Amino acid sequence: MTEIVHRTVEANGIRIHLAEAGSGPVVLLCHGFPESWYSWRHQLKALAEAGYRAVAPDMRGYGQTGQPEAIDQYTLFHLVGDIVGVLDALSAPEAVVVGHDWGAPVAWHCALLRPDRFRAVAGLSVPFRPRGPTRPTSVMPQSESSLFYQLYFQTPGVAEAELGRDPRATIRRLLYSGSGDVPRKSDNTLGDQAPGMVPRTGGFLTRTIDPSALPGWLTEADIDVFAGEFARTSFRGGLNWYRNIDRNWELLAPFAGAKVTVPALYIAGDRDLVVRFPGAPELIANLTKFVPKLTKTIMLSGCGHWTQQERANEVNAALIAFLREVG
Repeated sequence: MTEIVHRTVEANGIRIHLAEAGSGPVVLLCHGFPESWYSWRHQLKALAEAGYRAVAPDMRGYGQTGQPEAIDQYTLFHLVGDIVGVLDALSAPEAVVVGHDWGAPVAWHCALLRPDRFRAVAGLSVPFRPRGPTRPTSVMPQSESSLFYQLYFQTPGVAEAELGRDPRATIRRLLYSGSGDVPRKSDNTLGDQAPGMVPRTGGFLTRTIDPSALPGWLTEADIDVFAGEFARTSFRGGLNWYRNIDRNWELLAPFAGAKVTVPALYIAGDRDLVVRFPGAPELIANLTKFVPKLTKTIMLSGCGHWTQQERANEVNAALIAFLREVG
């Protein structure tokens, strides 16, 4: 059995907890919300056995990694800086970077901003989204009855209180309700007619489902790992990423129109709500305009949001094939 080893490094002014397996060319794995290094448990072993040094940090604000107090310490520049700092701490001149959910924008921007350090990139669930002409929160959907979940997350303390009331129930509901295993009668588990909408009279969990039984890719022990960390740390660090969406837009102004120039791979589930967010289908169809060396887009049939957990074998095979392709 390939062993996953843990250590903490100092990088970019904070401590960063790493889970590692294998030796060889470095592959950095960036998780999203609300997750941890553990999201990559299947990939760490598979990549190690394929001849790579797989490294999955707890990202800034999560798990055993540092959690700065100030909201403005969670911009994409801080997050990319953390990953560059991890490379330096590993004495690795370069790596392939892979990201899922919120980790995908981090991975895409690692490749955008530092192609000298990140020679290839894979994004899971979230495609590269070029900087738009307007402040992002100003165009997020809202109505009298509901608002986009990223708007709901903006006010400090609101989502923390809801999600932190019972971290285990929160994780159990979110992992199931965001998956491809939910019966799709009306596609309304995390939204109404438009995906990702939160009712103004409720919260982010209002339309989620507490399953009577878990799908085959998820165990109660897995939920314990995720929930144990959030019970200890709260959800605040992860939520602060959302509170920098407009700030990221401001800071990235010098890079408006810049393209991701390294070889790239995009993988998503066809039941992932993210691929139905406003503008996402058009963006995914035209991704090569912004990522000219995109080698492949893989849509996994019946897969929901938790790409590398729901479809570990398919994701592992696709990543290993991509890694071999980019050398």
